[in-house]
Amino acid sequence: MTPTKKTPTIYDVAKLSGVSIATISRVLNSPDKVNAETHKKVMNAIDRLGFVPKAEARARAMQGTGRIGVLTPFFTAPSFVQRLRGVASSLSKANYELVIYPVDSLDHLQGHLSSIPLMKNVDGLIIMSLAIEDIDAKRLSASGMETVLIEYKHRGMNSILIDDEHGGNLVAEYLIKKGHKAFAFLGDIEPPEKFSIHPVRSRLKGFKQTLHDAGLSLPKSNIHSAPYTQKESREAALELLQLSKPPTAIFAASDFQALAVMKIARQLGIKIPDDVAVVGFDDIDVAEHVDLTTISQHLDESGRLAAEILLSRINEGGRPLQHVNLPLNLIERATA
Repeated sequence: MTPTKKTPTIYDVAKLSGVSIATISRVLNSPDKVNAETHKKVMNAIDRLGFVPKAEARARAMQGTGRIGVLTPFFTAPSFVQRLRGVASSLSKANYELVIYPVDSLDHLQGHLSSIPLMKNVDGLIIMSLAIEDIDAKRLSASGMETVLIEYKHRGMNSILIDDEHGGNLVAEYLIKKGHKAFAFLGDIEPPEKFSIHPVRSRLKGFKQTLHDAGLSLPKSNIHSAPYTQKESREAALELLQLSKPPTAIFAASDFQALAVMKIARQLGIKIPDDVAVVGFDDIDVAEHVDLTTISQHLDESGRLAAEILLSRINEGGRPLQHVNLPLNLIERATA
């Protein structure tokens, strides 16, 4: 008679990983409070043993209301708030709670991606503007955790995609048709975060390529990198507007930074769009209020669609994966 295989316990994980049960509990419940080396050691032991925290799973099963988790960096930024608004609008109709997991470091991201599928304290996951590794995708899939990615594509996950390079193309095409020949770019080209995706470089690439194809150029001196803050964006805008040969058109890689350009232009007595045209990217709510010409990436729609795809996969697990490319379009207003 073949002996019954013993179900691994938290004590087995502790023995294999060489850490205490309390540490394992922190890895599962508060991964941001555990250093990367210890976290990796515990997760390797969990993966090898096939350990499942059953008490947590039973507790989740007893809860009546569904819950959807959203992993997101910069969750207070206007563009992320609008995406979350789209997610929330779909979930509220389906009687699901929204649980936000803010991510501010690579270790934090890895902690959530390893603990969430094990603890099963949400029914599905939306991951915004974050790159995931194959090992994380496999763990999510193996646990049955339905997942939708926004702004990142993985062959084994549903995804909502935005063609940032094409967005840059659209801005350049528009400004060329308006007769501009002197251009500048402002954006967070080299952000320090290694845990999130960086679409600004793609927007710049598309902008430069279209200018090049038209026989025009974007000098290095006219490309200014600035963090996503008003103070540093305004400083960069001031430098651009005070160049010896100032641009007649500025492409800001986000509406938030376009607002900084507009403020500095007003302070310098520079008229928009007569002296300098300004184009942003995102079409956040305030863009319409200030009459900003911008690229709309349908932020609310991307969140709403991600939630709808996720809920359909939860309700019908056999549905095929979806990779949806949301169209971008330029909204012409008064600044360009």
